[in-house]
Amino acid sequence: MAGIFSRMFRVGQAEAHSIVDKFEDPIKMTEQGIRDLKKDLAESMKSLAQVKGITIRMRNESENHKKAAADYETKAMALLQKAQSGAMDMADAERLATEALSRKEDSGKNAVRVSQELVAQENMANQLQKNVDKLRTTINRYETDLVTLRARAKTAAATKKLNAQIANVDSGGTMAMLEKMKSKVEEDESLAAAYGDMANANTTIDDQINDALNSGEALPAASDNLAALKAKMGLT
Repeated sequence: MAGIFSRMFRVGQAEAHSIVDKFEDPIKMTEQGIRDLKKDLAESMKSLAQVKGITIRMRNESENHKKAAADYETKAMALLQKAQSGAMDMADAERLATEALSRKEDSGKNAVRVSQELVAQENMANQLQKNVDKLRTTINRYETDLVTLRARAKTAAATKKLNAQIANVDSGGTMAMLEKMKSKVEEDESLAAAYGDMANANTTIDDQINDALNSGEALPAASDNLAALKAKMGLT
């Protein structure tokens, strides 16, 4: 039972270390940070679109109030002209013209009010636009840095592994295996040479004669050898 709990504890430790390592991984942290910034960018763009929509409506409203004020002035003038020509009673014309001018004044005041509000709204939209542009630029820069960070991390990991092997820090690494292979090859070469010496030592005269014949070189006849030997000794 104690062994089971011990194994469970070790598994729990390994998972905890994995979580900590994942949390402290700068690449994963940067990726998460970029995802968060992109969410902020999406929300900012949504707010910017809403503010710009209000700005457009306010600009249209201001223009409508200005147009209405101009129309009321035109109507007041038309009423007075009509009365002047005798087409209608002057008193009625002046009453209606006065009412038209009153509405012109109201429309003019509304146009001024909306125009003032429009300026504030446009300033807000411009500021939001700057913030969105800045956030977008920041995200692009972070994404570029992330590509470089990934490449640097891979290079650093490979270099670390290589240096550890060269320094023989890891006895089960590539350098250790190469040394074992080298020792094995040298041992096999020595054994091969030893077996070769033993094979040569056991070669008989007949084997040597047959090897000479099989080598393709022409051997002098025995009678020729005998004659040459007698000539060297001065024998007839």
